[in-house]
Amino acid sequence: TKLLTSGWWGMARKINYTGDWIMGLSWCMLCGFESIVPYYYAIYFAILLVHRSIRDDHMCQEKYGDDWGKYKAIVPYRFIPGVI
Repeated sequence: TKLLTSGWWGMARKINYTGDWIMGLSWCMLCGFESIVPYYYAIYFAILLVHRSIRDDHMCQEKYGDDWGKYKAIVPYRFIPGVI
């Protein structure tokens, strides 16, 4: 199994989660800004994705061993390149 260090996954390890969350947030924004209720989805989804990425990180560490640490050194950002 290869770890991708180019393209989208060379910028952030879970860049697809960022895209998913932005899409979910945009659905919430269609409801406007008068109530926080529509944004509960985006908040819940963000928590879910962060938790999932932490679990994935542990599973990948077990699966790839030392190569996972090297991969994280090459691709240090989890969600947003240059930020987090």
